[in-house]
Amino acid sequence: MISLRKNIAAMDRYVPGFQPDEPGWIKLNTNENPYPPSPKVVAAIQEELANGGENLRKYPDAGSKEARRVAAELYGVDPSWVIMANGSDELLNNLIRAFADAGDEVGFVHPSYSYYSTLADIQGAKVVTFGLTDDTRIAGFPETYTGKIFFLTSPNAPLGLGFHNDYISELAERCEGILVVDEAYVDFTDVSAMELVKKYENLVVTRTFSKSYSLAGMRLGLAVARPEVIAALDKIRDHYHLDRLALVAATAALKDQTYLRSTVSRICATRDWFSSELRQLGYQIPPSQTNYIFAAAPDADGKQVYDALFAHKILVRYFSDPLLAHGTRISIGTRGDMEKTLAVLSELD
Repeated sequence: MISLRKNIAAMDRYVPGFQPDEPGWIKLNTNENPYPPSPKVVAAIQEELANGGENLRKYPDAGSKEARRVAAELYGVDPSWVIMANGSDELLNNLIRAFADAGDEVGFVHPSYSYYSTLADIQGAKVVTFGLTDDTRIAGFPETYTGKIFFLTSPNAPLGLGFHNDYISELAERCEGILVVDEAYVDFTDVSAMELVKKYENLVVTRTFSKSYSLAGMRLGLAVARPEVIAALDKIRDHYHLDRLALVAATAALKDQTYLRSTVSRICATRDWFSSELRQLGYQIPPSQTNYIFAAAPDADGKQVYDALFAHKILVRYFSDPLLAHGTRISIGTRGDMEKTLAVLSELD
């Protein structure tokens, strides 16, 4: 008889946002970028596929050297401070594997990215969560946090609120273990903990290419931390964890910061307009520093809003968690996408 590890048999799996099979949906449930990636990314992939795909028969660069070099130059660090990854989820997983044994404590804010719990469960680590106060601080956070890892999503998912660097510095000083600042949405705000990495030896900053760089389909991420942390992550990653197309896409995307800023600016403008329109309808919306909003209708719970939009083939994200069930998370699409969404919500009883 097959016998699973007890923690694997008992754990719940992570459930991603619904992915429709048929066309015609407006997809605002997984925080994807509504615009294509930089044309330079497409050109780099096409070049890699030249000569009948000759390069595809050869293994990619196992060390991601060029992508690391470009990222290091962008962030003002040596390449030894950077690691590339198969999505930032690979980094979150390997950070737990590297620093938390079975039974060790892993902490994070609730609500935030629920996948932290899944990854901790796989490792057999102990999960401890903390709430947020009204002034965006962590409720009940101890003066000295002795857990092995603390994950801080900044800006927060799904609420969209960011944390100031003064507070992140305070948390780094109070954490005996690793503080991971998960900056999946940082390009949509003007505050980043990246400038703190050299100051705190226990600080790790993770990024994804899925949101601002429009590369969710390529599964790319990176982390910046002290070289000894990066070396540990290098030890346990898969040896060829990024394929050739992903590597050239990452490098080209990082080099085209002008396109990144242009796309982000368009999304933020649409976000601010859409938020203003919903507030006029009575919705409660925390100020967002991301490419989504968390919206609570005045006379309907989140499931009612989700169902009304679903009936019009508009997908948003509903969470049944009691802390979140009053609202829905709505990704920011094109202006046309959001006008159609607004029209449905305007008619909601």
